[in-house]
Order: sequence, then structure tokens, then C-alpha cells
Amino acid sequence: MGPALVAGLLVLSTHVPLGVIVLNRGIIFIDIALAQVAATGVVFGTMMWGQDIAEWVVQASAVGAALACAAFLVWTDRRFPAVQEAIIGVVYVSAAAVQLMMLAANPSGAEYLKKLLIGQILWVTPLQLLGIALVYAMVLALWFYRDLQRERILFYVAFAVVITLSVQVVGVLLVFASLIVPALAARSAPERLRPMIAFNIGVIGYVAGIIASAVFNTPTGATIVCTLVPTAIVAAMIVSTAAARRSVEPQEEPAPAAGATPGKAPRPVPGE
Repeated sequence: MGPALVAGLLVLSTHVPLGVIVLNRGIIFIDIALAQVAATGVVFGTMMWGQDIAEWVVQASAVGAALACAAFLVWTDRRFPAVQEAIIGVVYVSAAAVQLMMLAANPSGAEYLKKLLIGQILWVTPLQLLGIALVYAMVLALWFYRDLQRERILFYVAFAVVITLSVQVVGVLLVFASLIVPALAARSAPERLRPMIAFNIGVIGYVAGIIASAVFNTPTGATIVCTLVPTAIVAAMIVSTAAARRSVEPQEEPAPAAGATPGKAPRPVPGE
């Protein structure tokens, strides 16, 4: 379970800050749409070149599909910003339909689809973790030094690359949950604290999910989603309560002027 937990921490390290940006921009379903497109790219690469295909070819197919989708979404975001969320939904549905059509010709398509949905986080290898960590480190550097919320092209490219790697490890469902659920739970927190609070919410959800999966022998990805959501609900209640208390705290009154009696106006000085 150690490598699985490390994989979860790596996923949260990039998905939490990107999820905060997604919520702020109001494009909630972009993550699941890009994840579905990346998964479709994986299926396409595997079907075109067979099961013995080199790993880099699968990655190239997935990244190519995700980057093409990101370029399309950058264009639609500029031309049709009012309906961007609806366009993202159409992209998701279309990618899912194409993926199902391709898997219908595969005798083990149902098992392959399950793997894409819930991932294989328990089977991640140290070499995979190293590669993911290097790419995620570059994305985190971009997030830290550049304003991804304003730079659309950079945001979409970074988002596409991160989603492509994540979906092959944790699956489509957990990619969406990792991006949106912790960020949504921390939305009422002060802006500077949101990423940290959201990350801790995600860590608790992942740890609980991995332990529950081992105890009850359930699919790990789906179990993490089922523990992450209630964890986020409890955390959101705590954060909202704290925000409400901050909003009703009385403002500190200024100190009375010299010679003034508390609760009374200072006596005017003759001649003033």
C-alpha cells in the first residue's frame, strides 16, 4: 500500500491547486472531459498497435489526444465563453461514446473499461512514480511562478498533461474526485489557505480509502472516492462554520482618546 499512498499524494499535489483554479473559473467538468479523452487515446493506441505496444507509444497517443482536446477547448473558451461548460459536457459524452465503440470490438473490453474508470493504483511501480513525480514537479513550478488562472493556453496544456498521467494510474473517477472534491470542501476557507486545507482533506480521504480497500477487499479507486466524499462533507461543514464565525466576530473598537471616558464622547476643549 506504500506506493499507492505515494501515488495518491503525487496526484493530490497537482490536482488540488488545479482544482481550485477550475472552481474559480467555473469549468467544473473540464477534468473529467479531458480524462475521458486521454483514456480514449489510450484505448486507441492499444487497439491500433496491440497489447504488446511500447509504453511510450500509449503515452504519446494519450497525450496527443488530451493536447488536441485542450487546444479545441482553448479555442472554444475564446469564441464561445458563455457556453464553455456545455461544450465541455459534449466533449465528455463524445469521447465516452467513441471509447465504448472501440472497446465493443475487444473481447476483454469490459475489464479494460473498468480499469480505465477505477485505475490500478495498487499496482503502480517505483519507476512510474519517478516519472510522474518529475512531470508533476514541472507543473507545480508553473503553478507557483506563473498565473495559470489567467494564462489559458498554459493552463490547458498543463492540465492535459497532468490528467493524462493521472488517469492511467488512478482512473477517470478518482481523477475527477481528486480535482473537485477537496477544492470544493475548502471553498469557504481563506483564499491563501485553500490549497493546504484541500490537500489535507484529500490525504485523509486517500488514506482511509486505501485502508478500507485492504480490509474489505474492494476496488481501491472506487473505495477512495467513497471515503473522500464523506471526508470532504465533514471538512466542508467545519470550514463553513469557521467562516461563519469569522464573519460575525465584532470588529475591534478604536482606543478612546486621551481624557475621554469610555462610552462617552470626549469633552470639547474651550476655544476649539
